[in-house]
Amino acid sequence: MALKQVSSNKCFEGFQKVFEHDSTELKCKMKFGIYLPPKAETGKCPVLYWLSGLTCTEQNFITKAGFQQAAAEHGLIVVAPDTSPRGCNIVGEDESWDFGTGAGFYVDATEDPWKTNYRMYSYIKDELPKLINANFPTDPERMSIFGHSMGGHGALILALKNPGKYKSVSAFAPICNPIQCQWGKKALGGYLGPDTSKWEAYDATQLVKSHSGSHLDILIDQGKDDQFLSAGQLLPDNFIAACIERKIPVVFRLQQASCFCSPCYFFIASFINDHIKHHAKYLNA
Repeated sequence: MALKQVSSNKCFEGFQKVFEHDSTELKCKMKFGIYLPPKAETGKCPVLYWLSGLTCTEQNFITKAGFQQAAAEHGLIVVAPDTSPRGCNIVGEDESWDFGTGAGFYVDATEDPWKTNYRMYSYIKDELPKLINANFPTDPERMSIFGHSMGGHGALILALKNPGKYKSVSAFAPICNPIQCQWGKKALGGYLGPDTSKWEAYDATQLVKSHSGSHLDILIDQGKDDQFLSAGQLLPDNFIAACIERKIPVVFRLQQASCFCSPCYFFIASFINDHIKHHAKYLNA
């Protein structure tokens, strides 16, 4: 599959690049950011996938999070895709900030008119890794995933639904129990239809309850003053309770910080090195 380089910038002796390609899953052009550490010039490196939150593109994380220095030090390739298909000319795709464009929710839609293009789950799980592994010096056996808010939800469900695929998982302020919050009900209902039993396949708290796969060591950072935490959109307590019941290790850190809208990247940048180290421990083992 052909890649078109959009930009390339030297950064901590590596390169922060952006590429565009035609996606077979999403049936549109997609962009992703990729950081290639210095080690990638001489050998294969593990890959860490970042999933961004509502309204974001590939640009938010690569320009605001400040992860590149730690990625360079640990020899990690970091891939940051967009959050949804773009420009599909679907009626209603741009009507709200929490559904449609910029809000793919990392599911495979089954409802019209979304099911043709909105297949972010399969894009992240299958198409994007195949593309990355075919075009960059990666070690396909060493892959991890993390994300923020909607992307934290995506990271958790991808790790839980695919035991052994990812070496580690972490999240910043993830949407932990979407079948119980307004964001989730809107997105899952719109993409998957009214049958709530189908929603459970994309709910991290529900997936933990039946998880019997490989060992996962989960790290979550949550801002104490996050307005969406107090509004009941994130529901981490439900996820933690399910992890405890299933004896799945989870480190949950309630930080003295906010995590919403534009300021969220101050929060992410404050703790991004901890997350890179968390993943490097498994990816470089």
